[in-house]
Amino acid sequence: MPELPEVETTCRGIAPYTESQTLSEFIVRQPQLRWPIPEILCDQLPGQKVHRVRRRAKYILLEMDHGELLIHLGMSGSLRVVTVDEPVGKHDHVDLVMSNGSVIRFCDPRRFGTVLWQASQSIHPLLQTLGPEPLSDAFNTDYLYGCCLGRKQSIKQRIMDNHVVVGVGNIYASEALFAAGIDPRRAAGRISKKRLDRLVQEVKRILDYAITRGGTTLRDFVGGDGKPGYFQQELYVYGRKDELCKVCNSQLKEVRLGQRSSVYCPSCQR
Repeated sequence: MPELPEVETTCRGIAPYTESQTLSEFIVRQPQLRWPIPEILCDQLPGQKVHRVRRRAKYILLEMDHGELLIHLGMSGSLRVVTVDEPVGKHDHVDLVMSNGSVIRFCDPRRFGTVLWQASQSIHPLLQTLGPEPLSDAFNTDYLYGCCLGRKQSIKQRIMDNHVVVGVGNIYASEALFAAGIDPRRAAGRISKKRLDRLVQEVKRILDYAITRGGTTLRDFVGGDGKPGYFQQELYVYGRKDELCKVCNSQLKEVRLGQRSSVYCPSCQR
């Protein structure tokens, strides 16, 4: 599943082709995604100008004249910048045809993605209960300490909860916990404020670095320009079960937390 850096990379990839452009045509070939694409959008969107492309959690938002188009890539979705004469693939479900001739094409083989609408002066229900952005000042040591106080839930599950902080998915939670030296199984309420401060800093550092490196290349992900990200080769623990730790040479172990696999180093993380 594309994570926050992949979504941020996609936003930055499509922004030059969409911002300050008018949407000429909104083409829907397959409306049945995770939620049906509202039929009315085909009539409402053409003629509206895209003022800004931004990200909230893992949602891509195109700010337009009368609201925002919400796009979620789901498990396997991607946005590509193509030309109007680019052949349409089997899983190319939506086209946003811009006034400059560019086409933003939404491809989603598994159809777990989302294309919805948020009217001006309103907040879509999917966005209402989200926690702070991990790269914002709102996500800080005092905030995380308060979220963890008295909690028996594992620290990895805690920082992956979108009500606590958005966009820290399995890959980056695993990497941040390794960098902070914290065992992913440890109860959130039993971690000192000093160690949580280190974790906050590592979450920010690793996400920011992953964005600069183009995100993490997964089987289904490509960036807005069609090029893959390049962060995967630099992973320390994620997906490296039974391999040797790059820091201490111990064998990495895997456990399951909240139905997700979690690889960690028993020597470096405590």
